[in-house]
Amino acid sequence: MEFISVFDIFKIGVGPSSSHTLGPWKAAAQFVSRCIKNHYLNDSCTIQVSLYGSLSLTGKGHGTDLAIIMGLCGYNPETVDTGNIEAIVQNIRDTKILLVNGDIHIPFDVDHHIIFEKDFLPFHANGMLFRVMQSNGDVYSEVYYSVGGGFIIREGETTSDLSNQTAHPYPIQNSLELLEYCNQTNNSISEIVIANELMDRSETEIHNKLLSIWDIMLQCMYIGCHSNGYLPGPLNVKRRAAEVTGKLLNNKEYVDKEGWLNSIKAHDAGFQEVLKWVGSFAIGVNEVNASFGRVVTAPTNGSAGVIPAVLLYYLCFVNKKAGQDEIVRYLCTAGEIGSIFKKGSTISAAMGGCQAEIGVSSAMAAAGLTELLGGTPEQCTIAAEVAMEHHLGMTCDPIGGLVQVPCIERNSMGAIKAINAASMAIDRNPMDIIVPLDNVIQTMWETAKDMNRKYKETSEGGLATAVNIIDC
Repeated sequence: MEFISVFDIFKIGVGPSSSHTLGPWKAAAQFVSRCIKNHYLNDSCTIQVSLYGSLSLTGKGHGTDLAIIMGLCGYNPETVDTGNIEAIVQNIRDTKILLVNGDIHIPFDVDHHIIFEKDFLPFHANGMLFRVMQSNGDVYSEVYYSVGGGFIIREGETTSDLSNQTAHPYPIQNSLELLEYCNQTNNSISEIVIANELMDRSETEIHNKLLSIWDIMLQCMYIGCHSNGYLPGPLNVKRRAAEVTGKLLNNKEYVDKEGWLNSIKAHDAGFQEVLKWVGSFAIGVNEVNASFGRVVTAPTNGSAGVIPAVLLYYLCFVNKKAGQDEIVRYLCTAGEIGSIFKKGSTISAAMGGCQAEIGVSSAMAAAGLTELLGGTPEQCTIAAEVAMEHHLGMTCDPIGGLVQVPCIERNSMGAIKAINAASMAIDRNPMDIIVPLDNVIQTMWETAKDMNRKYKETSEGGLATAVNIIDC
């Protein structure tokens, strides 16, 4: 049984897509690392990358080609200065040289050595074929799949690139097993999660790393809610979060995200204003994501705004005295729900449509919020089920292959649905539920398999074809 850590679900990366940007970036870096280890790279070889399926059909809009280049050059998506990405890629376009491992100069023409194929590989809709071709005609190749949420699988492997597969006290495949452990130990979901995580790192490390993840989420919301202008790309989408939040605070002055947070808490917001705040939190994150900014995959980049928006809602409007303990509990609970969805269905829009992204993130956020509201483990899973139940069948049809329309607004909708689901779950008796979480996860997967391929991140159906870029 795969163990999926909360730190596998919450990855720090670069937008706009975990499956089309972060995954290919990691695959390219892993391929190069393996080639260096086996001495396959030299100044006289060439590298060629073929992209298949959804990566080909929407890859340029998602920046897949840029991500491939950054990965081949060895840049780390967690630490790279995102403001330099455009210049780095442009330099490679101009010089037609990849500098690999600091000392290997490989001829590389972006327009010829990254090939957008039209076919789909059999295992997954997001396929990549990497080749190293030697001057003597020898070729070394590997196939990778980006399976959603920044997870990658190399062909021939049986599991995705998980951080650790040591034994853990509570192996969990589905929500039924999770609830059984909670009942046996009288622990919350977050306590079960931390018990598993303690097998790989200390409690201090767990807390510090989760708080670091939250700090990046908060920073992302802060940047998004203070950035005006237009998003990159041909749609000319105007940023909205900053304008809305500026009006909500009457342009009050502060110097950093902590001051901003305190200003929001001090503000007496009514119901309509709270809705605007939550929507802006989520939209702000995904405006940063759409601008190739640094975000936390939660569980994907396209749905990165839901989970931080719901947590900030709790901190600002529900329990203003909450602190680090609540943040850790929320992220642990949400992360475990995300891992169960990944095991039982998919978190890849190219396989399951947007239900696999916004639907899963909404379910995760609903469960985390329910625990903070005092809900039982059973009520947390009820909240997750309610949230997903009302995202079933949601298609992925980005206009122009960009993670902008309708993706950004969907984060706002997913956050509001999560809050609503948690509110309903708190008042539910687990004995009265009709649909257990595992059943809705199974239904989601069946729906994904039945969904027409053109509605799964191909830009071949839905809004992607109903709205012409020229009309925008």
